[in-house]
Amino acid sequence: MFRTALRNVLAHKARLLMTVLAVTLGVAFVSGTLVFTDTLGKALSGQSAKSYDGVAVSVTSYGKTRNGEGRPEGEPGISQQTLDKVKAVGGVDTVSGRVSGFAGVGDENGKLIGNGWANQGANFAPVSAGKDPRYQFTAGAGPATADQIALDRATADKGAYEVGDKVRVATNGPVKEYTLTGVFTTEDGQVNAGGSLVLFDTATAQKLYLQPGFYNELSVSAKQGVPADRLLADIKPLLDKNSKAQTGAELAAEQAKAIKEGMSGMSTMLLAFAGIALFVGIFLIYNTFTMLVAQRTKELALLRAVGAKRGQVVNSVMAEAVVVGLVSATIGLVTGVGLAVGMRSVMDSLGAKIPAGELVISPATIVTALVIGVFVTMVAAVFPAWRTGRIPPVAAMGSAHLPATMKSLVLRNISGSVLFLLGIALVLAGVSAGGTNGRYTIAAGAFFLLIGLIVVLPLLSRPMIAAVRPLLQKVFGVPGKLAAQNAVRNPRRTAVTAASLAIGLTLVTTLSVLGITMGKAVDRMSTDKIKADYKVSMAMGGGSLDKSVAETLAKAKGIKAVSPQTAGSLKIGEDFRAASGVNPAAIGEILNIDVVGGSLASLGKGEVAVAEKTAKKNGLAVGSTLQVMYDDGEKASLKVGAVYKDLDGLLSPYVLDDRILSAHSETPYIPEVYVNTTGGESKAAEKAVLDALGNNPAISLATQQDMRNEMGGVVNTALNIMYGLLGMALIISVLGVVNTLAMSVFERTQEIGMLRAIGLDRSRVKNMIRLEAVVISLFGAVLGIAVGIFLAWAVGSTLAKSVPGYALVLPWDRIGIFLLLAGVVGVLAAMWPARSAARLNMLTAIKTE
Repeated sequence: MFRTALRNVLAHKARLLMTVLAVTLGVAFVSGTLVFTDTLGKALSGQSAKSYDGVAVSVTSYGKTRNGEGRPEGEPGISQQTLDKVKAVGGVDTVSGRVSGFAGVGDENGKLIGNGWANQGANFAPVSAGKDPRYQFTAGAGPATADQIALDRATADKGAYEVGDKVRVATNGPVKEYTLTGVFTTEDGQVNAGGSLVLFDTATAQKLYLQPGFYNELSVSAKQGVPADRLLADIKPLLDKNSKAQTGAELAAEQAKAIKEGMSGMSTMLLAFAGIALFVGIFLIYNTFTMLVAQRTKELALLRAVGAKRGQVVNSVMAEAVVVGLVSATIGLVTGVGLAVGMRSVMDSLGAKIPAGELVISPATIVTALVIGVFVTMVAAVFPAWRTGRIPPVAAMGSAHLPATMKSLVLRNISGSVLFLLGIALVLAGVSAGGTNGRYTIAAGAFFLLIGLIVVLPLLSRPMIAAVRPLLQKVFGVPGKLAAQNAVRNPRRTAVTAASLAIGLTLVTTLSVLGITMGKAVDRMSTDKIKADYKVSMAMGGGSLDKSVAETLAKAKGIKAVSPQTAGSLKIGEDFRAASGVNPAAIGEILNIDVVGGSLASLGKGEVAVAEKTAKKNGLAVGSTLQVMYDDGEKASLKVGAVYKDLDGLLSPYVLDDRILSAHSETPYIPEVYVNTTGGESKAAEKAVLDALGNNPAISLATQQDMRNEMGGVVNTALNIMYGLLGMALIISVLGVVNTLAMSVFERTQEIGMLRAIGLDRSRVKNMIRLEAVVISLFGAVLGIAVGIFLAWAVGSTLAKSVPGYALVLPWDRIGIFLLLAGVVGVLAAMWPARSAARLNMLTAIKTE
């Protein structure tokens, strides 16, 4: 029986090819994800460990903390005195103090080099012979005075800078020009992520990022033969409570763990889409084995007639599934390794330099790929294999098939309807519950809804396809009528084929409706609420602006109104609450704020404005008094001067005059400054703002359209990624339609011969097969889109309260594209089966049993 199974695999290579492709795609995605994340994780961990070579102990400062009353206490970092004490510990060889923060480098056109969030500045800290062990200089030397810097090799190359050149560098304040004294290589992870690294002398770096005489970190090396643990024990007593000491090995292990956890999120997302592709592939594999069993009805019956037991026949089909699964998994594993290499090349080409390292193909990845490939194939083949055991020996004497019994169809329809209704009930319960718990309930409901839909699809196929039969007959004549009849001739197989498309389009539609709805809500928020012409911020989320930015813009020519958005906090009761600092004189011109009580002019009198929801929750109204404590620990009584409708994402629940909030913070955090110009948005106004800021390469200027794009850009990017990943599931769906049509042609060989004999020419035969494919594809697409809209509405209902201006938007243009693509899928999938049907010899076909 095993030899028979192998012969059958080799005898049906063309049929099994589509199954192999389906499994290969899913396994390739799984193995590619595992290989890529393992390789990237090991490379990053190796890089991290390498950066701590020679570091016996690392001391990190967390800056000032708050005491029980919320008052900041402690030093801003590690003092020079502490460094000297650590250096005096027996067994210590060298100690280097480190300071870091944001620094952006401009190219010859003034544009920022590298990714803003990864652009860093640090200090050059030589420990012996004028060398810093963290950096290897390929040209020149490290900076020694306040007007000198050194650059990493990649940044120097991008800016075409050489030693001796003048380089414009910006931190969070005004841009300055420095002389380039050296170019170096580094294993710094930020640089490898596409950023840049600027080295200043220590005194300059401390002044820029901390305070003179203080460091963020100490790197301690040990004398030969001195264990790191002993040094750690001696150093710990010298530190204050805001500092933490670890051995270099512990720190490297900690960072390796953090890298692994960071990789797990990306890995989980990619594996989820691979799982979707494999789930869709199950329907294709099921159809393939159903087809093979139908083609071999006589053969299997003959085996039963000559003595084969029912279990042996079933096992022979399962053996075929194992062979096909092993072959598919092996090809998928190899393909996945190729995908991992390709993903690495793509990331390199996008500027995210991945550390050098060998490709990691772990035994776990190999086993996972093989197990998944075999398991998925066997699961899909179980039911067709079980049906082979029911073929009676008498079937060997004719072309007997085993039609589904009325009892089995009734049971299927009842169970499917129950699951479908249970899914709808759970989704509606999730909508009523709302919030995170409601979304979990909706997810459970969606699972049961989709499973129920798959089970009940044969019941739905007849009435839905019958509804379009008159239109097909009227437009396409006899081929259209025959296509509609053929599509429901075997409702189970039609349902299985349509299910794969329905699942794919359910996911695509749900994501599209949610994404576009969220994008519109964000767009409305930015359009309706932001009146400013421009928003000034650090490039690509680089951090806080210096307070001099708002001051400089307020004095610039052509500027009408300026308001910083300072982010701070107030301690009210036992908790710290987020607060925004604004310019009272300009905020009404910058943001469209709906005041429900009091006046925003009260901010200029030192009063506070409170968001409506917060006011209701805490029983506050205009005239109420708040007892607060600022960031520096000073206490005050603030009168509520205004209550406004919530502006989530634009203003915190508590709003004060920026001068008051900033006065209680050593380094105010200012993420953005809003600007209105006298003539409104224009090229001249944009130039005036940039000129006022000295054409700072680290500062980004966004128009209202840029703000809308910025807010909605994340949604659109996520949608595009989802479309690309779900495209694989749709490719498998195409293979499923091809399979179904091939099976349909095989079953109707004699019928097609008769149709040809009575006058149906080849072109009409092709049209009949094409229309059948389009009908099946559109049937699955319509159901998928309908379920997707329902689920998007449900999930959106749980988000409506937390997203201002949320209102469900149905993107009819994209829905139309999805339906069009489903029709194209049907036409493309029908090309080979239609050609095969049209080329049948009518006499040979008529004689076929």
